[in-house]
Amino acid sequence: MSPVRLPLGANPWIWHSPVTYEALGDVLPRLSAWGFDCVEIPLENERDWSPASVGRLLDVSGLAPAAVIAVMPPDRDLVRTDPRTVQVTQDYLRRCVDAAHALNAPTVAGPLYAAVGRTWRLDRREREAAYAELRENLAPVVRHAADAGVRLGVEPLNRYETSLLNTVEQTLDALTGLPGDTIGLALDTYHQNIEERSLAAAVHRAAGRIVHVQVCANDRGTPGADSLDWTGFLTALLASGYRGPLCIESFTAHNDAIAVAASVWRPLAPAQDTIATEGLAFLRTALAALEQPPAAAP
Repeated sequence: MSPVRLPLGANPWIWHSPVTYEALGDVLPRLSAWGFDCVEIPLENERDWSPASVGRLLDVSGLAPAAVIAVMPPDRDLVRTDPRTVQVTQDYLRRCVDAAHALNAPTVAGPLYAAVGRTWRLDRREREAAYAELRENLAPVVRHAADAGVRLGVEPLNRYETSLLNTVEQTLDALTGLPGDTIGLALDTYHQNIEERSLAAAVHRAAGRIVHVQVCANDRGTPGADSLDWTGFLTALLASGYRGPLCIESFTAHNDAIAVAASVWRPLAPAQDTIATEGLAFLRTALAALEQPPAAAP
């Protein structure tokens, strides 16, 4: 039986932020040479790169665009904010969809609801109201994505980065009524490890709605160099029917803006390249092991 072959990718945030055309020109050839299949492409600011120029880089590298990653700084919110901010955020998310469509990327993924780091207390009624508001304000973006043939992946974050969507169950609740063929969940092992009692159980709960998956160690470093239940997680992911990419997302401690945003206060590996190369090797081996027949009893 041949090994399971999920596309494996990485995020340029391992080395750079913002991810500009120049940064992609540096990273994409190396990812290709190391044997990656695809790459996530964050769109932090509209002028960081153009789809046409990045499309040429992708063509040369042979990498597929795994997803356009939406970034939610303090000026982007869809809940408990003013109408102008909602409009600006919707416009930004539509631009992400347009960029994904132009690149032939299947997905726009990220915390498509509130600024990262924004937290507030919610009782049951306030949470229900916030989810209703989110559905209302996401709906025009969902329609735009459907027209473009792009899926949206909503990413639950850990409790220190948001109070709105922390778990798979909350995110499924918040998306109730929105079309499952256009909008689903983007899972990230870092956040799941903090918020879910079981990585595998959370994946089973999300089965059928998983749009995109990001992976890293429990400390945000190299996948496999950690204490996570990778066998349980990957087994559940395959059982769920997910066949999309697994993308390594980590960050550099050497960029002031991203280090503060992601709370990366120290290097997470001997070198940033290590996160990518050793993570890729681990994921290939872990997926292959799932297809190995059990050893015969002595």
